[in-house]
Amino acid sequence: MTDTLLSAPLAALEQRNAFIGRHIGPDTEQIARMCATIGVRDIDALIAQTVPAGIRLAQALPLAPAVPEHEALARLQTIAANNVVRKSLIGQGYYGTHTPAVILRNVMENPGWYTAYTPYQAEIAQGRLEALLNYQQMVIDLTGLELANASLLDEATAAAEAMTMARRVSKSKSNVFFIDEACFPQTIDVVRTRAHYFGYELVFGKAQEAAAHDAFGALLQYPNARGEVIDLSAPIAALKAKGTIVAVASDLMALVLLKSPGAMGADIALGSAQRFGVPMGFGGPHAAFFATREAFVRSMPGRIIGVSKDARGKTALRMTLQTREQHIRREKANSNICTSQVLLANMAGFYAVYHGPQGLRTIAARIHRLTALLAAALREGGFTVNADAFFDTIQVDAGARAPAIAAAAANAGYNLHVASGTTLGLAVDETTTRDDLVRVLECFGLHADLAALDARLAQSGGNLPAEVLRTDPILAHPVFNTHHTEHEMLRYLKKLQNRDLALDHSMISLGSCTMKLNATSEMIPVTWPAFANLHPFAPREQATGYLEMIEGLADYLRAVTGFPAICMQPNSGAQGEYAGLVAIARYHASRGEAHRNVCLIPKSAHGTNPATAQMCGMQVVVVECDDNGNVDVADLEAKAEKHAAQLAALMITYPSTHGVFEESIREICAIVHAHGGQVYMDGANLNAQVGLTSPATIGADVSHMNLHKTFCIPHGGGGPGMGPIGLAAHLAPFMADHVVQPTGGADRPNLGQGAVSAAPFGSASILPISWMYITMMGGEGLKRATEVAILNANYLAERLKDHYPVLYTGSQGRVAHECILDIRPIKAATGISEVDIAKRLMDYGFHAPTMSFPVPGTIMVEPTESEGLDELERFAAAMIAIRDEIRQVEAGVWPAEDNPLRNAPHTQADFIGEWTRPYSREQAVFPLAWVAENKFWPSVNRIDDVYGDRNLFCACVPMSDYAD
Repeated sequence: MTDTLLSAPLAALEQRNAFIGRHIGPDTEQIARMCATIGVRDIDALIAQTVPAGIRLAQALPLAPAVPEHEALARLQTIAANNVVRKSLIGQGYYGTHTPAVILRNVMENPGWYTAYTPYQAEIAQGRLEALLNYQQMVIDLTGLELANASLLDEATAAAEAMTMARRVSKSKSNVFFIDEACFPQTIDVVRTRAHYFGYELVFGKAQEAAAHDAFGALLQYPNARGEVIDLSAPIAALKAKGTIVAVASDLMALVLLKSPGAMGADIALGSAQRFGVPMGFGGPHAAFFATREAFVRSMPGRIIGVSKDARGKTALRMTLQTREQHIRREKANSNICTSQVLLANMAGFYAVYHGPQGLRTIAARIHRLTALLAAALREGGFTVNADAFFDTIQVDAGARAPAIAAAAANAGYNLHVASGTTLGLAVDETTTRDDLVRVLECFGLHADLAALDARLAQSGGNLPAEVLRTDPILAHPVFNTHHTEHEMLRYLKKLQNRDLALDHSMISLGSCTMKLNATSEMIPVTWPAFANLHPFAPREQATGYLEMIEGLADYLRAVTGFPAICMQPNSGAQGEYAGLVAIARYHASRGEAHRNVCLIPKSAHGTNPATAQMCGMQVVVVECDDNGNVDVADLEAKAEKHAAQLAALMITYPSTHGVFEESIREICAIVHAHGGQVYMDGANLNAQVGLTSPATIGADVSHMNLHKTFCIPHGGGGPGMGPIGLAAHLAPFMADHVVQPTGGADRPNLGQGAVSAAPFGSASILPISWMYITMMGGEGLKRATEVAILNANYLAERLKDHYPVLYTGSQGRVAHECILDIRPIKAATGISEVDIAKRLMDYGFHAPTMSFPVPGTIMVEPTESEGLDELERFAAAMIAIRDEIRQVEAGVWPAEDNPLRNAPHTQADFIGEWTRPYSREQAVFPLAWVAENKFWPSVNRIDDVYGDRNLFCACVPMSDYAD
């Protein structure tokens, strides 16, 4: 071997494509064995049997060759260096913060936290569920309301959700929604977009005058965009007397000191948790908080973590009110449940745990004191400051000197908020120092005695009148009063991490969710200061590195999708769906066809699709599927013809949600186009297309891309994600723009189009992950990844088909990158359900595949290309062993209600004490020999979902409950 290497050419020794082999699980020899098992000559033969020839790409992807990890990092570091990170005093919803190092290293940069999936399998997600419950408790305490959800995407979309929730719960006959004119402009922009497609009329005015309008709902900002702190108790009372549902957009750090929205009578409170330890990251990802009154719980958007009991009566956590699941409620859903930012919510909650109530009060008080010092110095220097009551933001009337002062500040290393030609905004945050104040005041031509000013302010108690100060305690639960040393915090984080199964332990074979490798080299750039610490509204000349990286990624995505236009704004797959349908609606309206409002959606579609369609004001018409799981083309054609005058769009997933490359896909697209509609392709299964075909080649007009699936952004325990869309040329003028910062040059075709997310480029700080992935894989590597994803799925289908029927296959017996295993015959014969199999897989150390979607009573398996043959074999062995256990039930060896599946998962508590079950302890917890080598112990037994829904409790429980 050594002699061979010594005689190899240098090009071979450079290993420029080494990352491809690190990302893709099976090696060449394993691939050959797998092909032999499924009965094909090689991967090319498998692809020929799987992907219809008529949609195959004629040429290779127009992407550069693969780049080694170290070289890709160096290239990106050079690009990042073009960003100019100045101290931000812009505010407007984004603030500098110090991420505690113990949280940065052990959560944000830890695959044990960022590679986990949404906690649908609660028994192996108790760690992040507890973290989310802490977050909910923090939000409940600070907002003064009774119930909080586990986060939404960003403040602006949370405000839009508040508007639609207000419409659901309000008894008012009005169609008017009132908006405080002092809300953040990006919030108004997003709410305006959302309101248009629901048909709501927006009215703007001063918060104090809101009750002059007859409205079903109102959105007020506190503190407002100008920094003013106004007691909203009277305006809220006047609004509620008229039957108006009142939402208050607020700031968690301000609420540490200020009277809560709940105390002022608000029905809903929302905002961003970003400044609780989450970097600005050029706009995201950040967790939005959302709280309301308990009476409105069934109308609240998003996920809610609740307290229940397990089979032993032990306190256990779960996502509560499961009826909000998209695939059950479809177009009747409250919101797209994918709109969540779990990893960032956990970070914000841990920030509160680490600092505790006293620490937070100290931080908030310091922020306010520095702001008060600025205001006092400016006033003494002859400037007019806008407000007497403020928390962290003031506006200064600088007259004709304003542009020169802003320029001087920029030269000194500070970005101010240019509110108008004569008015400057200054927002203080956790990172602001005394020295910063001195230097900023010098830009105004002032040299203040800060020590003397501070002594006066300390004596007077600051600039917050007593009537707006909080008097009730916050964060009294022990979890916020215990972990204040790094040792305590480290151990608490580790304890929670140990309760969660993530990709750092074993494969997560979730059909439709694509849990692939999130390589370390991809993750490293996210926390670089040049990417982490830039404000999204910083002057564009300071963000040239970001813009270069984003445009480079957009070029990559153009090559992959075949679309000429890419919109990077949607910050989740669900937002991508919404942005795509909005572009279609705008296109029809531009042609005088705004009446086109029918959206055809196959029965097999993702549950988010119907919910998105109704958010766009569209009427959902369901298209049937045939016995093979494919779209019934005859039914599609009949419904397209019936609704031709109103047909807006078809929403379709490809390969289908049933895990098959439908051979009629081009015909389907042609039918929709022939009747005046546009084709929206759900990009959930793009991982089976890249390098082999593309949405544009197939005939779609717009498609979203789940960067957290196909392009390796981690799922983060249920968020973050990114869902940019690719658009055909005729739709490009209708993609989202941004009211504060442009999304392109002055000649951009989408100029002035309303936004769908708060930041111009969504969750920009995680885009380097996908940039790195594509750069290191190159066109050849991306195609190979797709081929192996299809190979792995077909290998598992072959290994398991004699034990579990594979429900749908293509015309040549092949599946795409995922396959559906039918559990219904098993349930009919034994009573054992897909839920029992899912829970039993935990005892084998695996997260279950997707359950009961897209077909009830089934499980959908997607192994991804990153899993090697050994891991595939372990999973297959587990599934086969479980089938053998089911046969024991069938044979009557084990009772139908007392067997390893019905009692799963088993915990360490089951391994001690008396044992009366008809199977051994070893069978329960070490069912195969290799399980003991790397045993994952579920921390609770099976959770009682019914108990949790009937006894709704969604806040931190007393510590004694855990002790019991």
